[in-house]
Amino acid sequence: MAITGAAGLLAAWEAGLAEAPAGRALLLHRTARPDLDAAALPALPVGERESDLFALRRALFGERMQVRLECRACEADMEFELDAAQFARSHGPTGENAVRLTQDGWDIAFRLPSAADLTAAARAADPRAALLARCLVSALHEGTPQGADAVPAPVQRRIAEAVEAADPGADVVLNIGCPECGTATRAELDIASYLWTELDAWARDLLLDVHLLATAYGWSEPEILALSPLRRRYYLELCADV
Repeated sequence: MAITGAAGLLAAWEAGLAEAPAGRALLLHRTARPDLDAAALPALPVGERESDLFALRRALFGERMQVRLECRACEADMEFELDAAQFARSHGPTGENAVRLTQDGWDIAFRLPSAADLTAAARAADPRAALLARCLVSALHEGTPQGADAVPAPVQRRIAEAVEAADPGADVVLNIGCPECGTATRAELDIASYLWTELDAWARDLLLDVHLLATAYGWSEPEILALSPLRRRYYLELCADV
């Protein structure tokens, strides 16, 4: 993974300020995968995007992720660590972009949903039906082609199970036991939102550093951003000692 420099990350952050969460996730994915055409990113399986974002998080901010949850039973605050590297390695797709299954005379081919599919389906009156229609590659019943609306509920459940098995990272769910009362709390981990929060804090801190160094030395923003983090910190310490 090519790591974007400070100026590039600031540009991504600035562009993301005006975006909704889906747009910010796409900007982060572009940062994570500069090797791919930007137009192709929204079509990748969701689990692949999540794995890429975990890898980006590790590259930018390290492997350890601090997470806080509130116990659903006693409302105690729970703090724990996750390993971004482990999520990046273990939560990507299994390698296939589609699943195939047979049940009750049905032969189904279904494409793994992408971020674009989920965004479009969320706007529909019936998101589940919309997602089925978007991602269904083919449906045969006793050899006769059928539309998405003809697929029965039991077969739809099998499709959902097959997709979950093929793309486990598409929906990362934590199940954490409370140290106070022992109750398990389930929560989804939205890595795009988590990473954006970290990037936002980093960008604001960096801009403050730029302001202080520009005020003290008269340097331009590009000159300050060209400094390594260690040298920037050293100059800031010198400013504080004056």
